[in-house]
Amino acid sequence: MRKAVTASLAAILVTFPLTPIHAAGGGGGGTTTNQCPRGQIWDRNQEKCVDPQKSEVDTDSVYEYGRFLAMQERYGEAIEVLSLAADSGDPHVLNYLGYSHRKQGRVNVGLGYYQEALTIDPDFVLAREYLGEAYLQLGDLAAAKRQLAEIGKRCGTACEEYAELAAQIAD
Repeated sequence: MRKAVTASLAAILVTFPLTPIHAAGGGGGGTTTNQCPRGQIWDRNQEKCVDPQKSEVDTDSVYEYGRFLAMQERYGEAIEVLSLAADSGDPHVLNYLGYSHRKQGRVNVGLGYYQEALTIDPDFVLAREYLGEAYLQLGDLAAAKRQLAEIGKRCGTACEEYAELAAQIAD
């Protein structure tokens, strides 16, 4: 399975070369992904472009590119890329797997990923925001409000995640 996903990642990178992106909002952390030739991905650990078919790509590199794909609404591709690091235990990877599945209509699958991310990091407010959005999709307003309260405890009512979920609850 890992080889098939790695081959898929290589095909994605050939079709859609990685250009510099700046992670902004959404838990991106403000890092920059370097530009690589077609078919390669920037490996932060090795500090060079690598062929994902011949190299184990680090979790941060997989996360950054998977998040980029998710934000471009290329959810299926994002799931393929993020699945390379799904067993890493990185809550950011799990969160965007949940996001991508939810956006493709698999809300219950998304819930599982969000809950797994929050088991690892209960203070991860972006995962709580997305979990609240998933509950709204399922019509569970009370559960969405519980997530809003948890976000408020962790970052206050002025943080972006609180404002986003509060606005969706109000709608």
